[in-house]
Amino acid sequence: MKPRKKSVPVAKYLLSPNFIDSSGNNPQFMLKIASLLTGIVLLLVFQSQAQDLDVPYVPTPSDVVERMLDLADVGTGDYVIDLGSGDGRIVIAAAKRGAVGHGIDLNPERILEARENAESEGVSDRIMFLQEDIFETDFRKASVVTMYLLTSVNRKLRPTLLENLRPGTRVVSHSFDMGDWKPDNFQRYANRNIYFWVIPAKVGENWKWETNGESFTMAAKQEFQEINVQLYIGNRGITTEEASLLGRRINVIALDEENDTRYIFNGRVENNTIEGTAQIHQGDSHHIEEWSTTLNEQ
Repeated sequence: MKPRKKSVPVAKYLLSPNFIDSSGNNPQFMLKIASLLTGIVLLLVFQSQAQDLDVPYVPTPSDVVERMLDLADVGTGDYVIDLGSGDGRIVIAAAKRGAVGHGIDLNPERILEARENAESEGVSDRIMFLQEDIFETDFRKASVVTMYLLTSVNRKLRPTLLENLRPGTRVVSHSFDMGDWKPDNFQRYANRNIYFWVIPAKVGENWKWETNGESFTMAAKQEFQEINVQLYIGNRGITTEEASLLGRRINVIALDEENDTRYIFNGRVENNTIEGTAQIHQGDSHHIEEWSTTLNEQ
C-alpha cells in the first residue's frame, strides 16, 4: 500500500521555496494572491447576501394571525404594513377586515407567492407586496405594523419604529419581544406569544398651566411609554397617584393632601401642547374644567 501524501495548507504552499524564488519576486505568486483575495471577497459578499435571503421562513398559523389582528383592533380605515410578509397571509387577512396596506419581503419567491395568494383571495385591489429591505423601507404611513421576526431584528428595528411611526400607531409581534421596551399588552395563545405596543408620544420635561385657580407645574421623565411625573402647586409638591401614557393619551391623577383635593388630568399630546379635561374632586364638590398646557422649553 502506498503511503498517503500529507496535505499542505494553501498558505504554507504559497510561501514555500518551491513557489517563491530566492529574490522574492514572483509575478505568478502576486497574481495568485490577488486572485485568492478577490475570491475571498466575492465569497463573503455572496454569503452576506445569502444570509439576507436565507432567513428561515416559518408562516404564522392562520388562527394566530387573526388573534394578532384582533389585538391590534384592525379594521376599516387602517393601513397595515407587514415586515417580512412571506406568503402574504397577514396583510390578506387584514384586507378581509376592511383594511388596506402592503407587505415587505426580501425574497422574490415569497413576493410572487403573496401576490398570487392575494389574487386568489380577491383582495389584490386593496393590498400589494414589495420586494424591499425592512431596514431601508419607509413605513411611516402605517397605522398598524405587524411582524414575525427575531428578537435581535426587532431590537434593531426598534429605534426606527419609535422615531418614524406616528404616536398611536399599533405594533404587533408574533413570538418575539422588543427587549426592554415592555409591551402595552401581551397574550399567550395556542402556545404562542403575541406582543402589542402603541407608539408613545414624546412628553417633554416641564409643563405649566392654571387649574382651579392654582398654578401647576409638571416635571416628567419618560422611557418608552412609561412616564414618571411630579406635580407642583406653586412651589409645593403634591402626590402623584397615577401617571400613564398610551399613544397620544396621557392620564395623571394627583392628590393635594393639604387641601383634600384630587385632580384627574386626561388629555391628548400634540407636539408641545396637551389638550383635555381636568376633574377636580374637593370634598363634596366635583367639577370639570378644560385642561390646556404648553411645554416650557426653558
